[in-house]
Amino acid sequence: MALEELKNQIEQSNIPEHIAIIMDGNGRWAQKQGVKRIFGHQNAIEAVRSATEGSAEVGVKHLTLYAFSTENWERPKYEVDSLMTLLVNTIKDELPTLQKNNIRLSTIGETSGLPAKAQNRLQEAITCTKENSGMNLILALNYSGKWDLVNAMNQILQKEMTCIEPSDIDEHLSTAGIPNPDLLIRTSGEMRISNFLLWQMAYTELHFTDVLWPDFRKKDLYEAILSYQKRERRFGKTSDQVKA
Repeated sequence: MALEELKNQIEQSNIPEHIAIIMDGNGRWAQKQGVKRIFGHQNAIEAVRSATEGSAEVGVKHLTLYAFSTENWERPKYEVDSLMTLLVNTIKDELPTLQKNNIRLSTIGETSGLPAKAQNRLQEAITCTKENSGMNLILALNYSGKWDLVNAMNQILQKEMTCIEPSDIDEHLSTAGIPNPDLLIRTSGEMRISNFLLWQMAYTELHFTDVLWPDFRKKDLYEAILSYQKRERRFGKTSDQVKA
């Protein structure tokens, strides 16, 4: 099916407000090509561009990309160093595209743990795009769901609150002010959420695809959204209650 035809099938009244993506499969993609893992990361830039532009074009308001987890520091040093260099260069290269598409850049995670050059480049891009009124592109960097929850609880403990409501936790997470994801997409065929947005994804619809992340394109995004639109979101209610 042609890309435009697929896009036209998307029901505009039921667009997920927030999509989160676990970008998985770069290493396996590289192995299939017979090259080093870092080449998989380098060739994933087009997938990031496709997911970002495609989401903005159909009206998604927030797109969160799981770019680097707290566990990723355990990878070989050369790979981590290469990823940090790639992050810095990509942000610089893609800034004109963000501006052109009116996209605002933001981050979640303990970004203070990133190398200084990466922190500076991120802050420059965040400052340059802060007035953009289109989609909010959120990079999860040095992020983990467990870290997010622990960080939120530590803030609450400092306030010496005696009774905690779920809304109190929402207000202290790194995603405060951002709606919880409606749809999670994970590439490469793996079926787990890998310590990502653990609290926020309580009622998120999950979509798993065998496509390796470097091969992910707008077609795959549209197929995920169409799958989402076929589902009935009940949030603990019965089907009859939702229909009523």
